[in-house]
Amino acid sequence: MASVASQIIFHPTVSQGLKFGGTTLGRDKTYRAIQYFARFFSWYLLNKGDKLEAARWTALKGHLATARKLMRLGKPLEHLQAALRASLSSGPFEETLITIARQIGYFGYLTYDAIVWANSIKFITLSPETSKKAAKRAFQFWFAGIVFSLIHGVLKAARLARESKALGESKVWGEKDLAEEAARETRLSAVEAARKDNSQQLIIDLLDVWIPATGAELLNVNEGVLGIFGLISSILGAKAQWRAVNGKK
Repeated sequence: MASVASQIIFHPTVSQGLKFGGTTLGRDKTYRAIQYFARFFSWYLLNKGDKLEAARWTALKGHLATARKLMRLGKPLEHLQAALRASLSSGPFEETLITIARQIGYFGYLTYDAIVWANSIKFITLSPETSKKAAKRAFQFWFAGIVFSLIHGVLKAARLARESKALGESKVWGEKDLAEEAARETRLSAVEAARKDNSQQLIIDLLDVWIPATGAELLNVNEGVLGIFGLISSILGAKAQWRAVNGKK
């Protein structure tokens, strides 16, 4: 019995899961997936008329949202640093400009998000009207950040496609050019990996954009759809973090 327990506890997947959960991003993606599942499931239960059970899932959703806000404290400065680094980079001008705008959008979102969190735990006191305005402004900045991220993703996808095509057409022949061909193959592999990552981020952004658009009152998507979209994007983000932590492709 002890041997079976040891095999389970020390199983490689368990170890990888602990390594994944040991990162802030890994925990956040896990909490986010549960939060958005709870958002969907509470909507589903309410539609069935089960208000008591729905209240449990609504409470879970709310508490996870508050916990995740706490985990994001300090991140506005990260996005300001990212914007500054982008402004000093030598990348394509259009992509650089959009990257700066995206990072400023996320800075604004997370700054207002921190204010909403501080008010929710009664560390500061805002009037209901001011609290609602702060939450709406956070959604507006989040929406802007995702829109700029989508634009950046499209520009980057086009650039990488051109680069991939150029590398594919420049294949070197002959034994004397083996080193040059190896370098081309290495660069081509890097470009294809970047295209794959960029495509996944585009999918995540396309799923997530509806959440702040609804919160900012630009659209009116129901809670069930938002819950499913948020759940799927959370799983995609968690898979990317799992690969980054555990080195799995």
